[in-house]
Amino acid sequence: MTLIRTRPLALIASLAALIAGPALAADAAHPVVVELFQSQGCSSCPPANANLLAIVDRPDVLALSFGVTYWDQLGWKDTFAKPQFTDRQWDYARALGHANVFTPQVVVNGRADGVGAAHGDLARLIGQGERGDGGPSVTLQGDAVAIGAGRAPARGADVLLVRYDPRTVQVPIRRGENGGRTLPHRDVVRELVRLGPWTGAATRFSLPRSSDPALSTAILVQTAGAGPILAAAKG
Repeated sequence: MTLIRTRPLALIASLAALIAGPALAADAAHPVVVELFQSQGCSSCPPANANLLAIVDRPDVLALSFGVTYWDQLGWKDTFAKPQFTDRQWDYARALGHANVFTPQVVVNGRADGVGAAHGDLARLIGQGERGDGGPSVTLQGDAVAIGAGRAPARGADVLLVRYDPRTVQVPIRRGENGGRTLPHRDVVRELVRLGPWTGAATRFSLPRSSDPALSTAILVQTAGAGPILAAAKG
């Protein structure tokens, strides 16, 4: 296992951010949000990516792949990576009590995280990251999203627009640790936009035009500071 800015594997696998309260089972209206932070230049990432690909078609899952930039200087520049996505991973590191970032990393509902590469890792993390009840309703309505009323966290929440590519993209890797391989990618995040705050009152946001009409749309209502994800919807 090759990790960059790493922590011991046993410690990573045991860390989870859980909240008190009854769990809310995932379904199509309340998908579990599974975020994979990876790089095309990381030789340890393909197994975690394969685990993500195995669940992307589940209606009760919102699977998102984020390319990070800190492998780019090691022989291969990730074609999907953005500094914004690396920043999001660092936000999670601080929220989850990690000193560093690493790849691959799977974060489930902003509550539980791990490497996600070994058999059964993803199922375990999904179980650990189940949401508590009380999140608002999220309804996509064409070019707008409606967020229902509910109990907001004391520090508030952010409403995030995610646009991702549902198509399978085969990426030939020319150099670096995965040089010579062609790796499939799917549900790759291309745009991440904060629409505004959610403070508990019902509210509505207009959605900006997408840079690519082929991209899919998802909405996250997330505790400020990369905290627990309270609700999510995918179009």
